[in-house]
Amino acid sequence: MNNFDDPFQEARAKCPIHIGTFQGERIPMILRHQDVRNAAKDTKTYSSDAPRRIPIPSEEDVRTVRQYPLEVDAPAHAAYRKIAEPFFLRPKQPEVQAKINILIESLLLRAFEADSIDAVKDIAIPLQSYALTYLLNVPEKEAELWVSWGLHVFKDGDGKAKGPFMEDYCKKMFEAASKNPGEDFFSALNEAEFEGRLLNLEEKLGFANIAFAGGRDTIIHTVTRIISHFARSPLDLDWILENPKRIKHASEEFFRLFIPLTHIGRICPVGTNVHGFEVKPEGRVSLCWSSANRDPEAFDDPNVTKLDRRPNPHVAFGFGAHLCLGAHHARVIVRALIQALANNVSQIEILKAEELIEREPDYTRMIGYEFLQVKFTRRKN
Repeated sequence: MNNFDDPFQEARAKCPIHIGTFQGERIPMILRHQDVRNAAKDTKTYSSDAPRRIPIPSEEDVRTVRQYPLEVDAPAHAAYRKIAEPFFLRPKQPEVQAKINILIESLLLRAFEADSIDAVKDIAIPLQSYALTYLLNVPEKEAELWVSWGLHVFKDGDGKAKGPFMEDYCKKMFEAASKNPGEDFFSALNEAEFEGRLLNLEEKLGFANIAFAGGRDTIIHTVTRIISHFARSPLDLDWILENPKRIKHASEEFFRLFIPLTHIGRICPVGTNVHGFEVKPEGRVSLCWSSANRDPEAFDDPNVTKLDRRPNPHVAFGFGAHLCLGAHHARVIVRALIQALANNVSQIEILKAEELIEREPDYTRMIGYEFLQVKFTRRKN
């Protein structure tokens, strides 16, 4: 286990919470698997109705809109979710899966033709960006711009500048779709209704915001962590090749272990005692997904990679009503990647790596790679 993979191990064994300090605010981080799931289901005590404050640290200085349906509670949440769901279910369609398979094969072909590649820049970012065009049903050429956004649409470089840039881009896409409507995400939102009226611009931008930001860095980092795993454990590629049915359980184990999102926030509408810590009204609480996924009460040998782990009740996609909209998308991408690597790659050599470390006052955690230079060896038939 990387020393930074589970920084909450000691704290979790002693106490159900860990007090973190974010932007000057002391926030109780709920650490244990069952406690996290209970809190995720209790949307009255732990509310998501807090625009731009649900991510921790908050995104009040990097975006102007509420993310829909993430930052909305029931009953409105279900209605908003229903608007976007048809697009987030598109990865279940065979034709969309075929496009993702072709995309991955093309990225691997380029990797074989090069002496080495950066798995972040040359595989993970284009894979996420082009696959998103299939999800949103927009032309592939749009991904050329999205690739340039880097690891995170907000936090790379000058985060305060990049957020408005993305919102301006989405406004232009909505305007173009209004002039030439089609079957794409932007056209659908232009025509969507909530409580008998058309969505307003703030709502449409909120949906677009989460489509671009919600699953970008999470997929990118998961992909590079998987490539790194197979570099260090090449026999696992052979093991999967022997029986492709193993891919499903292997992918879920990767999601459990390599979750890039440390936690998500909730607010307490009224003063609440959270496992002994008094949260003031409108104060925040952290649901620490990464800690819950390493809880020995829920997982035997939680720091051991078991690609055939069953059961695997991980919370990498959250839990309860706010279960991640992009879960199907992420699963299709990761399973297709694992299949392609097993079919085509016999060995991955890491030549140079720069880890991406999340550094907060109260913990340090690895979430992915800034740079991962690798060399792929093609499997001989």
